[in-house]
Amino acid sequence: MERIAEPLRRMGATVSTTDGHAPLVVEGGAELTGITYRLPVASAQVKSAILLAGLYASGETTVVEPLPSRDHTERILRLAGAPIRRRPGSVSIGAAARLELGEIQVPGDFSSAAPLLVAAAIVPGSDLTVHGVGLNPRRTGLLDVLERMGARVAVYNRRTLGGEPVGDVEVRASELVGTTVTAEEVPLLVDELPLFAVAAAHARGTSAVEGAEELRVKETNRIEGVVEELRRVGAHIRATADGFRVRGVPARLRGGTFDSRGDHRLAMLGAVVGLASREGVELVGAEAVDVSFPGFFDLLPQLAA
Repeated sequence: MERIAEPLRRMGATVSTTDGHAPLVVEGGAELTGITYRLPVASAQVKSAILLAGLYASGETTVVEPLPSRDHTERILRLAGAPIRRRPGSVSIGAAARLELGEIQVPGDFSSAAPLLVAAAIVPGSDLTVHGVGLNPRRTGLLDVLERMGARVAVYNRRTLGGEPVGDVEVRASELVGTTVTAEEVPLLVDELPLFAVAAAHARGTSAVEGAEELRVKETNRIEGVVEELRRVGAHIRATADGFRVRGVPARLRGGTFDSRGDHRLAMLGAVVGLASREGVELVGAEAVDVSFPGFFDLLPQLAA
């Protein structure tokens, strides 16, 4: 948690962590001052924390990013009337005298749609359309990667909701080929990299993820979790320092037991593996999916033919 506490301290906040982790102690009453902060790693969460603090700080607060990360916070603050300014590689905000936001429609979450889209790409004979999906270009790197692998992806009915681009996404099953996700692409699909791994396992050739050290500090160590659980169900995958490598075989995985490790992304990954495997999976810790997608397991039977 130091990655958030440290810049807030620079602004004048009184924040302490427990050896860099939760629990945190925050003391109120401090006068905040705007700063310029260079993110060591692209992180929409840390960027958003600093910008929200900047709403109540004197002067201007600027966050400089090494790579573009998700910008939902900036978009909604602009809609609410915050004094926010975006430039290539950075975003700045000043103190807000007043914020006002009327009723808005929230687009469907791309990361929640992603398991269904990947399952459609790898389960033979599939044809699936997900409606009203948020298509913010800083979130949809997975679609670009799937198309590069040969997936049949189409987007219809493009429109704008709540200041965000939205559309209906159709994916049909097809033969996939391996590809590499580069460090520059990682922020655009960081939450979907576990799903990329299972797509890569069904693709012809070798695939890799580079520059994704960030996966080691999510709800679980997602590099180790993805590699160990996919190996258990028959994938040819190994961990690297900053990602993983997959030797794809264009055939269904064996299946077996898959442990979510209490991580909602891994729980959804396990469900996709179950749909695509020969024997299915016993998914341990399936309830973790409720963190981001309550009703996920009620929806799946409606889609499976």
